[in-house]
Amino acid sequence: MKYRVILKYWFPVVLWMGFIFLMSTDRFAAHNTSLILDRIIRFLTPSISNRQLEVVNMILPKSAHVTEYFISGLLLFRAFRSGSFESRALRWATLSLLVIIFIAAGDEYHQSFVASRTASVVDVGIDSSGGILAQGVSLVWFWRRRRAAGTRGA
Repeated sequence: MKYRVILKYWFPVVLWMGFIFLMSTDRFAAHNTSLILDRIIRFLTPSISNRQLEVVNMILPKSAHVTEYFISGLLLFRAFRSGSFESRALRWATLSLLVIIFIAAGDEYHQSFVASRTASVVDVGIDSSGGILAQGVSLVWFWRRRRAAGTRGA
């Protein structure tokens, strides 16, 4: 592989994985982020009850995980594809999903060493769901784009 291809397609993946690793540190643990989130949520919705705030504080971080891994899935599909229009979309999606699951498991393993974090197999599933969604979007996008390119060439 040429260095330009590696840099263009794989460097964003590496940067994003670094971001995920950073988000798994103590700095972004619930006890550090909940105070900020609580203030923002109370500012946006002053009438929110404490129970509703608890629910939001439970859902918001999980949604962030799904989003992180959704972006990872898009970046990985793009990297495996590397600009190709060959008919290997299912292979790229499968490889991307396997890498996502590996990264999610590695992230949870990393969190098991951070005192303020907890590791959970359930979280691997939540993270992986973002990767699954990304592969669905990537496949639909690729097939539509490929079909549109085929009709233009005819």
